[in-house]
Amino acid sequence: MAQRQPKSRAPAKSSKTATNYWSGEVTSHSDALDLDAGVFTWDDPVKIARSLKRSAEASERRKADPFRSAMSMLTFYINRAGKDLPDARRQVLEQAKDELRKAFGRTPH
Repeated sequence: MAQRQPKSRAPAKSSKTATNYWSGEVTSHSDALDLDAGVFTWDDPVKIARSLKRSAEASERRKADPFRSAMSMLTFYINRAGKDLPDARRQVLEQAKDELRKAFGRTPH
């Protein structure tokens, strides 16, 4: 019986750029929403919420209702950043969630 040769693996990359991560592609080129450039880097939570609402309501490719699509994209970005997201940025984005709820007539948390 012949012995199997171990499968060779591609050499590990020492570092990945944001474009190498599938999650970065989702944020940049969402199939559901056309986001304004840099929307998650803005400092005004109201402006972020308005932009997400506008994008979600204008999209015909989304599967869920506009509120859920907008909130999902915002939550996805926060979760994707994980522990690398500075506290100040996380606070702005969490405030944007409440502003998004207000914009859609939902009760803020």
